Amino acid sequence: MEFFFLKTNRWKKEKTIWSSSLCFSSGSRRSWLSRMDDSKFQTQALLPKGSKKKDSKSSQVVPLGRHVFLLISLSGINIHSPMSRALHVLSLHTLATSCDKSAAELQSIERKRNKTRRDMILRSGVQELSESQGFDFDSGSAANDLKFLQSPSFQVKELEDLPEQWRRSKLAWLCKELPSHKPATLIRILNAQRKWINQEDVTYIAVHCIRIRENEAGFRVYKWMVQQNWFQFDFTLATKIADYMGKERKFSKCREIFDDIINQGRVPSESTFHILTVAYLSAPVKGCLEEACTIYNRMIQLGGYKPRLSLHNSLFRALVSNPGGSSKYYLKQAEFILHNLVTLGLEVHQDIYVGLIWLHSYQDTIDRERITTLRGEMQQTGIEEGRDVLVSILRAYAKEGDVEEAERTWLKLLQCDNSLPSQAFIYRMEVHAKVGEPMKALEIFRGMQEHVGSNSVVAYHKIIEVLSKAQEIELAENLMGEFLKSGLKPLMPSFIDLMNMYFNLSLHDKLESAFSQCLEKCNPNRTIYNIYLDSLVKTGNLDNAEDIFNQMHNSGAIGVSSRSCNTILGGYLASGEYVKAEKIYDFMCQKKYDIDSSLMEKLDYVLSLNRKVVKKPISLKLSKEQREILVGLLLGGLRMESDEERRNHVIHFELSESSGVHSVLKRHIHHQYHEWLNSLSRPSDGSDDVPYRFTTIAHSYFGFYADQFWPKGRPVIPKLIHRWLSPRVLAYWYMYGGHRTSSGDILLKLKGSREDIEMVVKTLKSKSLDCRVKRKGRVFWIGFLGSNSLWFWKLTEPYILDDLKDLLKADGQALENGTAENQNISFDSESDSEEKASNYGDTIGQLS
Repeated sequence: MEFFFLKTNRWKKEKTIWSSSLCFSSGSRRSWLSRMDDSKFQTQALLPKGSKKKDSKSSQVVPLGRHVFLLISLSGINIHSPMSRALHVLSLHTLATSCDKSAAELQSIERKRNKTRRDMILRSGVQELSESQGFDFDSGSAANDLKFLQSPSFQVKELEDLPEQWRRSKLAWLCKELPSHKPATLIRILNAQRKWINQEDVTYIAVHCIRIRENEAGFRVYKWMVQQNWFQFDFTLATKIADYMGKERKFSKCREIFDDIINQGRVPSESTFHILTVAYLSAPVKGCLEEACTIYNRMIQLGGYKPRLSLHNSLFRALVSNPGGSSKYYLKQAEFILHNLVTLGLEVHQDIYVGLIWLHSYQDTIDRERITTLRGEMQQTGIEEGRDVLVSILRAYAKEGDVEEAERTWLKLLQCDNSLPSQAFIYRMEVHAKVGEPMKALEIFRGMQEHVGSNSVVAYHKIIEVLSKAQEIELAENLMGEFLKSGLKPLMPSFIDLMNMYFNLSLHDKLESAFSQCLEKCNPNRTIYNIYLDSLVKTGNLDNAEDIFNQMHNSGAIGVSSRSCNTILGGYLASGEYVKAEKIYDFMCQKKYDIDSSLMEKLDYVLSLNRKVVKKPISLKLSKEQREILVGLLLGGLRMESDEERRNHVIHFELSESSGVHSVLKRHIHHQYHEWLNSLSRPSDGSDDVPYRFTTIAHSYFGFYADQFWPKGRPVIPKLIHRWLSPRVLAYWYMYGGHRTSSGDILLKLKGSREDIEMVVKTLKSKSLDCRVKRKGRVFWIGFLGSNSLWFWKLTEPYILDDLKDLLKADGQALENGTAENQNISFDSESDSEEKASNYGDTIGQLS
C-alpha cells in the first residue's frame, strides 16, 4: 500500500483535532511516561494513497482531553517522533470512541501508575530501633523532594527551526533509530555521521532521548559528543543528563558527569547534589554510603547549598540502619548532620538525638560529657527519654564498668511501660562482671529466664564468657551443657571461651574433650584449632600437633595463620626438630608471615648450623596450583587492574557476603595468595577474620594474565583457553562463579563474545562434557543439565573444598528427569536479547 502525507490543522488549547478514522497502531511499543505539552505544532498524517481528503468543515471535532493522552502513555507509544506522530494523531478518534472507560476510571489508572513510579524511588526507611537496627523518621524521604528542586533552564532548537531539509531528515532518522539500538551499534551509527554532524545536532538528539525517557541512550549520545574535538562544555545539558541518570538510580553514570562538571571548574547544581546523594543511598552496594556522605559534605562545603530537611534525615537514617558494630564509625558524620540541622534552623527530629546517643554507646571510648549534653538538649526540647535511649545509656555505663549509674538506669527502665529488652539484662551482666561480681551476673541471667521465659543465644554467650574468665569451672560447664541441650546456635563462641579457660588452667585433658565435642556439634574455625594446637605443643605432643597443623593447612575452610606457624615452629625448636623447623621457616618466608621475636634468637642459631650460605630472599612466583586457581577465578569474573603503562597489575578478590559458598571460599583464597596481598588486606595481629574483599600488590608477574584476560581493561576469553581448562580450573570456576540449581543442574557464569563462548563449549565437549548456553543480558550461562552435571561433578570433585561438597554436589536423584524447569535461567527459552536468537547447533543452545 502506498501512502502520501496529509497536513492537519493545528492543535488547539482545548486539545481538539480534525481527523479521519484509522486503525490504531502501537508503533515501537517503547515506554512513554511524560505528558504532551500544550504547545502548538504542525503534524503530518499518513493516509493510503487514493483516499479522499476530508473537508475540514465537514470533519468531526473530537474532544481529546487528558484521558486520551493517558491511554497513549499507558499503551507505550512514542508520539514525540515526527514520523510516528501522524498515525497517532489520526487514530485518536478511533481510540477515543472505542474506549469504554470514564474519565474518573482513567484518572484512577493514572494515580496507580504514579504510585508505582513513586515506589521505585528511594525508600530508606528502616524498622524500629533495636540492638542491631536503626531508626524510622516520620518525615518524608529525600526522594520525594526531587520535584521541588529546580535545575537550570534549558532550551534547544526545534527540528523545524533548522534551515536545511536534509539535516532535518537525518536528525529525525537518528532520533528514531538510536534509542532502539545497543550501545555498540549506537556508537557506530554516530561515528558514521562525523562528517556533517555538530554539537547543536547532537544536543538535540540527546534532549530528544531524554524527552521520550530513553535516558540511557541520551547519556551515551552525550558521552560520544564529549569525545569529539569540536565539543564545548554545556553546563545545562550536563546537569540535565546527570539528574536523569540519578533519578533512575544509575549512580555511577550520574557521578561520572558530576565529576566532569567539577573538572570544568563549575559547581554542580543543587539538584545534582541532591539526586546523586539519594541515588547512592538507594544502592545496596558496599561503599555507596560513604560516597553519599562525601557528596552531602561537598554539597555544603563546596556548593554552599542548604540541603532540605528530608536529605539530612535520609542520610542520618542510612548511617544508623546498620548494626552498631559497623555504624559506630559514622559518628563524626552523624554529628555533622546534627550541626547542619541546628545551624540552618531546621527541626531536629527526636530520633536524631536517640541515634546519636546510640552511636556514642558503641564507641570504644565513651564520651560521657557529650552524651550528657545530648540528653540535656532532649530535655530542653521536651523529648522524653524512652526505652531506646535508656538501653543505649546502659550500654555505655556497662562499657565503663559504672555499676551505680547502670543500676540507676536499670530502675528507670523498670518504670517504662514497655517490656524490658533482653539487651538490658546482658549489659547488666557485663557491668557486674567487670567489677568482679560473676555470681551477680549469674543471678541476672537466671532473672532473665524468669522475666522473658527463655534465654537468647547472646545471653548464653555472655554468661559463659563471664564465668570462663572468672575461672568458675563447674558453673561454666553446667551452663555449657544447658546451652547444648537448648538446641540454640551458634555454639562456637562459647566453646572458644571454655577452651581458653582450660588452657589457662592447664587442664589439657578437658580441653581435648571440649575440642572433640566441638567437632561433633559444629564446624570449628581456625581459632579453636589454634587453641588446641597450642595445648598440644605445650604438653609436648608434637606428633598430634603436626597432624593438626597439616589438617589445618590442607583444609581450605580453615587454613593456617601466622599464629599457628609460630606455635608449631616453637615446638620444633624446643624439641630439637631443626630440620622441620627450617621447613616451617621457609614456608613462613614464602607466605610472608611474621616470626615472633622470642623465637628469632634460637632460630638464627639453628640456621647458622645448617646453612653455610645465607639464602637470598625468596622471589615471588606463582605455583602451578596458584596459576590454575587464578585461571578458574578469572573465568568466574575475577577483576584485574593495570597501570597506564601496563607494567604492574593488581588482582581484586571480591566475594559476596550473601553467598554461603563464598564465605567458605574466601579463607582458602586468602591463604593461597597470602604472600601476594597488600598490607591492608591482611588481618591484624591475632585476628582470624578474613575480609570478603582483598587486593594483591601491584606486580609485573601478573602481566601474562592481564594480557590474556584483561587486555584493554575489559574481560575477554583468551584464544588459548582450550589449553588451560583443567579439572582444577573448572572446579574453582564453579566455586567462584558457578551455581547449582534446585534441580541439581550446574551452571557456570562467563562473559565474552559468542565466538569466545563457542570456543569454550567446544573445549568442554572435547572433554565429554555436553552443555547448553543461555544468555542473560551481558552474561552467558553454561549449563550442564541432567546426567551431564554428574560427569562435570566427577571431574571436578577432587578439587572442590570439603566444606563445599554438600552445597555444590550434583543431585543424582533430582537429575534423573534431566530437566531445568522452574529455574531462573531456562535453557528451553530464547536468550534475553534485543536481537534475534541464532542457533549454534545441538551443543550450544540459543545465543544472541
